[in-house]
Amino acid sequence: MEVLVLEIEDPGCFWVTMKGCGPYVVDEIEYKNLNAEMNQFYDKSYKDVDEVKPVTVEEGQICVVFSEELKCWCRAIIKSIMYCTDHYQTECFLVDYAKYIFVKSKDIRVPLEAFMQIPYRAKKCRLYRTKPVTLHIDFCEDTAKIVPAKRWDSAATRYFQNLLKATTQMKAKLCAVEDNTFDVFLYVTIKDEKVCVNDDLVSKNFARFEEAKENTGSYGDYHESQISLNESLPVKIVNPALAFRPVLFQEEIATNLETGLAVSSSVLEETYQKSSTDLNENTAPSLQNISEESKFVCLSNKIEPSSILETAPLFDGLKKELTRKKFLGPNFTASYCWPPVARGCDVVAISYQGNDPFLYIPPVLTFLQLGSCYKALPNRNGPLALILCPGWKKAQLVFELLKTYERCSRQLHPMLIILGQNKEAARSVKIRGCEVIVTTPYSLLRLFEHHSLLFCRLCHLVLDEVEVLFSDATEQVFTILDCYKKAIVPEEWEYSPHQIIAVGTRWNKHVAHLIKEFMNDPYIVITAVEEASIYGNVQQVVQPCTNSDRTTVLLKTLDFTHNNLQKVLVFTNSVDEAEMVHKALKSNSIFSLKMHKESEFNLKYILEQWTKKCSSGTRVVLVLTDDCLQSLGITDATCVIHFSFPSPRIFGQRLHSMSDNFCKVIKDSSVDQEYTKARSVILLTENCACHALGILRYLQHAEAEFPPELYDFSAKMLEAEEDKKFSRPLCTHLKTFGICKNRTVCPDRHQINLQTDVPQNIPDRITQMPGCVTILPLYIVNATNYFGRIVDKQKDQYTILAEEINEYFKKPSNKISVKNVEKLAFYGLCEKTLFHRVQVVEISPKEEGNFFNVKIKYIDEGRTSQVQSYQLLHLPAKFQSLPPQAVEFIVCRVKPIDNEIEWNPKVTHYINHKIKGKLHEAKIVHTLGNTAWVDPMVRVTRLPDLKMSVNEYNVRSEILSMGLGTDNPEHLIQLQKLCGRMKVLDHAKNLEPLSVEEDTAGPENVSIPQNKSIQENATETSDSSKITSKNHARDGVAQAKEAEDSTLHQHKCFYPEIKWFQNEETVTVKVKIESVADCKCEFAKKKVVFSACSGDKLYLADMELHQYILAEKSTCVIKDKEAIIVLAKEKKGVWCKLLKNKNPHVSFDFEHWEDFEDKSPFPVGTKKLHCTAAVSEELVDSSEDSGTESDE
Repeated sequence: MEVLVLEIEDPGCFWVTMKGCGPYVVDEIEYKNLNAEMNQFYDKSYKDVDEVKPVTVEEGQICVVFSEELKCWCRAIIKSIMYCTDHYQTECFLVDYAKYIFVKSKDIRVPLEAFMQIPYRAKKCRLYRTKPVTLHIDFCEDTAKIVPAKRWDSAATRYFQNLLKATTQMKAKLCAVEDNTFDVFLYVTIKDEKVCVNDDLVSKNFARFEEAKENTGSYGDYHESQISLNESLPVKIVNPALAFRPVLFQEEIATNLETGLAVSSSVLEETYQKSSTDLNENTAPSLQNISEESKFVCLSNKIEPSSILETAPLFDGLKKELTRKKFLGPNFTASYCWPPVARGCDVVAISYQGNDPFLYIPPVLTFLQLGSCYKALPNRNGPLALILCPGWKKAQLVFELLKTYERCSRQLHPMLIILGQNKEAARSVKIRGCEVIVTTPYSLLRLFEHHSLLFCRLCHLVLDEVEVLFSDATEQVFTILDCYKKAIVPEEWEYSPHQIIAVGTRWNKHVAHLIKEFMNDPYIVITAVEEASIYGNVQQVVQPCTNSDRTTVLLKTLDFTHNNLQKVLVFTNSVDEAEMVHKALKSNSIFSLKMHKESEFNLKYILEQWTKKCSSGTRVVLVLTDDCLQSLGITDATCVIHFSFPSPRIFGQRLHSMSDNFCKVIKDSSVDQEYTKARSVILLTENCACHALGILRYLQHAEAEFPPELYDFSAKMLEAEEDKKFSRPLCTHLKTFGICKNRTVCPDRHQINLQTDVPQNIPDRITQMPGCVTILPLYIVNATNYFGRIVDKQKDQYTILAEEINEYFKKPSNKISVKNVEKLAFYGLCEKTLFHRVQVVEISPKEEGNFFNVKIKYIDEGRTSQVQSYQLLHLPAKFQSLPPQAVEFIVCRVKPIDNEIEWNPKVTHYINHKIKGKLHEAKIVHTLGNTAWVDPMVRVTRLPDLKMSVNEYNVRSEILSMGLGTDNPEHLIQLQKLCGRMKVLDHAKNLEPLSVEEDTAGPENVSIPQNKSIQENATETSDSSKITSKNHARDGVAQAKEAEDSTLHQHKCFYPEIKWFQNEETVTVKVKIESVADCKCEFAKKKVVFSACSGDKLYLADMELHQYILAEKSTCVIKDKEAIIVLAKEKKGVWCKLLKNKNPHVSFDFEHWEDFEDKSPFPVGTKKLHCTAAVSEELVDSSEDSGTESDE
């Protein structure tokens, strides 16, 4: 896996963070979310700081401290404690950043369990089986030889550091885990050459290889991050997934995963993270209580759990492999899932760790070992098991796990299939001999179009993260389920297994439909109490009221008659409130019980009254505080009234008190009184802002009925949440794709901040008069996001500056190392033979010696790096006068296919190889802050012999040609909405064409040719690049001259701005002209000629249509500042474009977009994609010269 070095002590001790996807890798966004939540909690949530201060402080203790350098709260371990004059000073190690800081003991905070769920970001590593050596000199024998040493000498450490600094890419192969340290083989790429650091140190006599020990901790896998730790951990060898977590929490974390306190992207799990910040909960003592409460499970059928690996229903070879991997046993949810899955039954599992593939992989592998079960199946090619994942990243992770554990089973030949829209790729897939396929819904349907017998042998269908699948690909998933159902012929399948497994973190209506229509008496396992309440048809009621009216609303809620026995719990958050509510009920002749820590009634009396047999229609009311709920152990309440607004964690506990009345019948409607036995009533007041948003999101997920005024309240809460992020950077997904799908959990800003979004590093002339520029991409983030420079072809100031800087530093006397490094200051840095301007972003704590690590940013390239302080050179002020040149570029109107939110690495690697370090011509269509959106971005190549230049490729077209990207016409429109009144450059109007042009001005003027459109089609581009003959050159010149003459001839005519939309019968064309006079519109069967005057300007639009119209039924009306032309279609249907030849002044009006997609059993067809692409291309592609020009 790819790694990034954070800190280096020596080859036997260095810290890294892991990138990409794979075992032990946690997405960086989860760490961002964690930081955001810790900052919010420790900064604002509590006024009484004493409640989150530790009672004692000792070495090795886990804590949370504030880093002045990072400006945020960080998880840390106390390394040492020193006594000062009036306080204790502690040295703390920041476990996510591999930094040491000093903190006063009074500034240390208790770490909440929700903040300790994910592993530490900084992973401690050492080179596998690579031990230090030293030169031993024997003066008696007068000899010197290399012998083993206990510690690394400075020369070896310095060589190791320099090796890692010089690398452009670093990867690590994990071999073992021991004492919280990863043993790795480290591979670095230097000057395009791959080097194994372990071997290199040995070959240079800096180290020696050590024979492997039998007791070395072996390589663990992803599943271990979710295991149950009910048994004691090994003393020396630590579970690798729990490595870098505090020992204090290692036992509790596994059980606490069941409470939903894990960091996750789902709404409910997010609210549970925040729930542990409840003021009334004492962190350390509450851990054990929460663990005991967490053992909740809701089952549709009785299951005998299998919680021990030795007795688990797995085949022996797999058990041995799991034991070898230090797997301790199934977690709580898996202990209920494995038995029915291993028996071949249908299973639905909803859990806080519902995204863990180990809920189904071991038992499915076990069942697949039973070869006799599949003898009755047709003797054809096709998989026995199909695993559907929500995206390519999760599919890759599941596939790696299958490959790992397939070794101990019979050969299943699993395949990972991720297909784009390239039909040839789908056609070329060979599934011969493959018994397990891991894929996504969209990829599977593309494969099915060319492999019609895909379902003929399919026995096991697994839906991984089922709620995400139904959210992002509902139609596709149900199409697959229909195909699977139809493929089962009763006669052929009588003796063959037929199994559907669905695992996820949330329950929804689609899961209910899946159970009713496609499953056969499934085993439903739900270990998340909130999701169980939705499955159990608990009616959620929200009563908005003022704080002073709560008692009145409570009395009205209790004023009901019911034929059945009603057991009502009224929850309050304090003793005084409980007493007040009890007196109010008593004064209104409502008999009630009360229970709180100062209550005069004892626990035994309360339980006797609660459990007493009563007749139908009787009502038992108990007023209590939350701290009494566990001791009472009530689970048979029929109604819960939240008199005080609950925190998310307390909310789940309150719902648990009704778990006996969760209905096990799958209902058809969201509210069905016949099946509703339990009721939850929330009194929502103006003082509920603290936890309201999380609860409201859950209620929306539960499809609770909201009063109209609640929507306004919810909108204000969302707005308030966004306002808290105002100082954060603008969301990357919003910039790259125009939309952020996870706004509720995304820590970044989703609104414009005029202070930070003012254009930076972009010349004023470009923002004022946008046009085509030359850009040089230098750092590729992903397929559409790059950092680089805008190059001025006339006189590029940076090129001049770079030459001066390199000339200056050629003199040794000018290479003055910086003694006092300052944050945000500018310095010089030598990289190979070139010198760069850099800015210090971060300074690491100083260690022994005079040098230390600093994180720097190349201000003219955009990339960041870690260097030693001594490498920084004094940069004269004259070299700092030119502003930083690095600009972020985003290619518009293209996004990943299939609702993915990240680019497939194949696309990124391809684009990186193609564009990095090469000059491109681009059109800037929008700017915000230091970001410029470009469309198009084209590589223009000059042919010196022919004195011409051609378009080698269009970056957007290259992405689309791979089949893994699709059109994103809403990109700029969404940015425009975001900016509000901020002007977005008119994309269609200002887009100048690029093409072959006569080279008349010399190489310095080869910029954007002006006479033909960009060739979006890759084939056309390829053909145009092959111009070699003089005849072709002469033809190009002649065409350019002819077009120029035509334009000059009609110079006084202007082409108006036109937008169009359609329905099934008509096309509406809007011609925007102010003060229209002498308007004429002539209709023909396939042509419309519109002319008008405005002031001293003549407008003419001669439009040759793409399809035929009924001229006699077409009309033209002048309205406000535009002419509206309504064209009657000769044949009903959808037009993929308006004009036969595309025109830059004509664009589609997306505000009136309608979908005319044909009904098809396969929603991944091509017709809709073709039409959408055709419409959106009108926004960017220029037509042949129309003979008129724009007045813009």
